[in-house]
This record gives sequence, C-alpha cells and structure tokens, in this order.
Amino acid sequence: MRGEVKVAEPKILYGGQAVMEGVMMRGRNFVTCAVRRANGEIELKSESIPKNIYAGVWSKTPFLRALPLLWDTLVLGTRMLMWAANVQMADEAEKENGQPKTNDERRTTNDKAVGTATLKSESESPKSKDGLSQNAIYGTLAISLGLGLAIFFALPVLVANFLGNFGVTPFWNNILEGVIRLGLFLAYLIAIGRIAEIQRVFMYHGAEHKTIAAYEGGANLIPSEIQKFSKEHPRCGTGFLLTVVVISILFFIALGDLPLGLRLLSRIALIPFVAAVSYELIRFASQHRNIFVFDWFVVRPSLALQALTTREPTDDMIEVAAAAFQDVQRKEEA
Repeated sequence: MRGEVKVAEPKILYGGQAVMEGVMMRGRNFVTCAVRRANGEIELKSESIPKNIYAGVWSKTPFLRALPLLWDTLVLGTRMLMWAANVQMADEAEKENGQPKTNDERRTTNDKAVGTATLKSESESPKSKDGLSQNAIYGTLAISLGLGLAIFFALPVLVANFLGNFGVTPFWNNILEGVIRLGLFLAYLIAIGRIAEIQRVFMYHGAEHKTIAAYEGGANLIPSEIQKFSKEHPRCGTGFLLTVVVISILFFIALGDLPLGLRLLSRIALIPFVAAVSYELIRFASQHRNIFVFDWFVVRPSLALQALTTREPTDDMIEVAAAAFQDVQRKEEA
C-alpha cells in the first residue's frame, strides 16, 4: 500500500531535484546534492543558501514566495546538475584510463556509514572546485533559457498568430496558443523519456519524491519504508509547469488581441506573475485535497503528468536520496 502524505504543512518545505545518478535536496538555508560514484560510494556536495532566498521576508509573502523557485531552478539547480555531470564524467575518465583516483584527488573527506553505502562528503568551499567556471555555468543557463523561451513561448505565439490569418477569433486564438504550448511540453517530456540516461534520472526523480513524502508522512528514512510511498508528489516541478501552462491561458485571454510584437513581449513579461499564481494554487490545493475542485482539477492532473517524469526507483537510488535529505536536514536542524 502506498504511504499517504500528511495534509498539514511541515515547518520546512523541503524541495529537491534529480540529477545524473543522484538527487539534490534543499531546505531553507542549505542544499545537499548526493551522487552515486562508479565504485559504489555516495559523494555529497553541500553548501549554504543565501539567507534572503528562502529565509527572508519576501520568501514568506504570498505570491512573492514563488520567485525563489525561479532561482532554485535556474541557478541552484543548474549548478548542481553540472556538478553531478562532472562527477560522472570523472568516473568515465577513470574507467578509460584504468587508474582510479585517490580520495584526496577526488577532494572527499569525512567517511560516514549510511546503510551499506560509504559516504564521501565534499567540504564546502567559497570557491568552486568542480572545474566549472561561472561563465560556463551562466552561459549554459542563458542558452537553455533562450531555447526554452523560443520553443515554449515564441513558437506557439507565431503559430497562433499565423492561424489568426484564417479568421480565428482572438479568444480562440489564445486558446489555440495555450493548447500548442501544452502539446509541445508533453511532446518534449515524452521524447526525452525515451533516452536511457534520462530514464535513470526519472528514477532518481521518483526517489526524491518518495523520500520527501516519507519525511512528511513521519516514516523512518530507510529504503524499505521510503519505498512504500508514492513516486508522485503534489508539489512536483512537473506539475507546477503544467499549472503554469494552463493558468497562462487565462492570463493571455484577458489581454485580448495584441500586435505580434507586443504579444511576444507580454508572454515573457507575465512569466513571474503566472508563476506566482500557479505556485499559490498548487500550494493551497495540496493542503486541501479534501475539496473536490482542488483535488480533481489541480492535484490529480499534476500527479498524472508525473507518470512521464518519474519512474519507480531501486533501493540503492532511494539510499542516495535519503543520504542527501538526511544531510541537509541535519544542517537545517543544527
């Protein structure tokens, strides 16, 4: 039987993200990323979060508290994704050379035991040691963001604008734009889900959800208990994006008929506002699933969509997610 998540909101809303062969877990003041090395070790990377991001006044203010999520995804998430990818590349290089690096060369210290795994914890440092320059990180971020805006925002606008030449009314034109955007989003998720490496990331995504749900459900954070919980979670980023797409349709309908240039500009300018409304809706709905409208029209579609971005994890993947969560929880409660 699946574990049930408590309706009451915990003191700290822990969040997370799957990375290559690992999981990132984030609290208010700290973040920890755990990855499984080729030799079976779990390596941790932990750092503090700037205080004003999740512990400041604006992070507790309705609608404004959605903005840190953009930083969470675009900055913190990107940095941890790159670190995890760099770790896996280092393992591949060791395999090719046939000369495993020593622990000192891997910059790991503080051996710990968690279940049957060995943890290697990378000391926090104000200067990045993962071989990635700030230019590389933000350059990749800019390219990814630009492509995302072009494909999921500009392209639907251009297609809908073209259809407007065939007598489609502004109301239905905005509806078509939203449907096209949703179709592109779903097609993208289905396409990447066929890639073997991404399927493993989706398994770690499931491990992340199960671990957070187990914590919120008051269970012991061991693989056998965590596995009882669902791989879908009401506050998932995938569901957030779905809600953003749907809510954006309502926003854009309200704007009516606009010239092409202004229409493109409005779609980008309204992203923070749409994200804020979507976040508050998801947060409220996840706490009030006993209300039919919120459960069936907000939470359940989100959970259903997560079938595309989560897979059932193995116990060793759960172990990685638990190691990341326990490390960040320990720091938050210290």
